[in-house]
Amino acid sequence: MVEKQSMSLAIFLLVLSGVLLNAVAQLFLKAGTNSLGALFEPGAELLKSIVRVVFEPYIMAGLFCYVISVGIWIVALSKIEVSIAYPMLSIGYVVNALAAWYLFGEVISIQKMTGIFIIIVGVFIVAKA
Repeated sequence: MVEKQSMSLAIFLLVLSGVLLNAVAQLFLKAGTNSLGALFEPGAELLKSIVRVVFEPYIMAGLFCYVISVGIWIVALSKIEVSIAYPMLSIGYVVNALAAWYLFGEVISIQKMTGIFIIIVGVFIVAKA
């Protein structure tokens, strides 16, 4: 078993790249569902709906980003403790909330902004632990 390192800048950037790819995957999936419209409507053919999802370019791009992010995540976990790395996934929420506002016109309320601030502070505290 390899001894885990503390959160160096290189490890932080590795974790961050995995988190950001995961966030981009979510945004691609949302763009794909926006492109497809409502899925699995009553009376619709299940197989036809599945084929539409599988071959939607944004969905495929999202799944590709997930695969790459998992590979990066595995490397990151080999270098740092999961109790430090896993909370960093919260950064993805911050990125997605802001990107969804910008790209999809989703609302960011005062409550969401407060939560985002708390997440940022929490991630900073965990990273310094």
